Amino acid sequence: MTDWVEVARRNARSVQTTIGWIFWDPGATRRYVALGLPEAFAEPLGYIASRCAPLAAAGPQAVIAAFGSISPVGIQATFDLVGGPARFEAFRTARDEAVVEGLREHAPAIVEPLEALGPELWAVVEQLPVVGRVLYGAHLALPRPADPLLSGWHAVNAVREWRGDTHWALTVAAGLGHAESSILHNAWLGYEPDWLAASRGTSAEDLAAGWAALEARGLARDHVVLASGTALRQRLEDDTDRLTTRPWELLGAERSRWFAEAFEPPCVDLLRRVDLTAGPNYQPASRQRG
Repeated sequence: MTDWVEVARRNARSVQTTIGWIFWDPGATRRYVALGLPEAFAEPLGYIASRCAPLAAAGPQAVIAAFGSISPVGIQATFDLVGGPARFEAFRTARDEAVVEGLREHAPAIVEPLEALGPELWAVVEQLPVVGRVLYGAHLALPRPADPLLSGWHAVNAVREWRGDTHWALTVAAGLGHAESSILHNAWLGYEPDWLAASRGTSAEDLAAGWAALEARGLARDHVVLASGTALRQRLEDDTDRLTTRPWELLGAERSRWFAEAFEPPCVDLLRRVDLTAGPNYQPASRQRG
């Protein structure tokens, strides 16, 4: 029998890497600057603008609710700088151009698998439950790209957002907010103190409140996450894997195994790209725990 939880756990890393490398890609950042973002902030704000574009018409509070881990201050700043929903679409288009260019240049071995996977994976994506998965639902409503490479990438992105929405539902149900979840995730990964929260723009006030909330629950003490805190974070990861097997079950055991074998080698190249463009701590969902 196929261990679908293990399949979901293994393939989640390649899903995250196939998508996440673009968040720190200079080709994308260059396009965001050309669209008017200040160069010093083009990378994080361009990431926010391009990813939230399908939900931008609902406003910054809806995006803050959907993103979870990203600083509300950064999201509000993005809306202040970018403008209306049509402008957000320009950032999404710019990102998509950078995706096609970057994949062909930095991970050419992923091009053929993505083009082959697209039609098959879209059939899977259309069967995934939407209720409670707002960011996934917003992406599902987007027009399908005509370019087979970009279409395959968008199908993988839909799976990524579906898993992300599921994970955040579990995180909120565990009583964790923006800062607390980043603190626990940081400790679970073995990163230096507060690195992850700082990288996501968490304010000093929110970070202090997050530590206080964790200490009040017995999950941290003196700005150190306790074993109970990392155990909670591990349980969230295990539950996420358990509740996100559906795409792989629909794809089937043989094609799920093919996905792992075809995508893992080029994803190593994409993760190396992140190391160069951002640093070895970035794209944490693709990293093995320290």
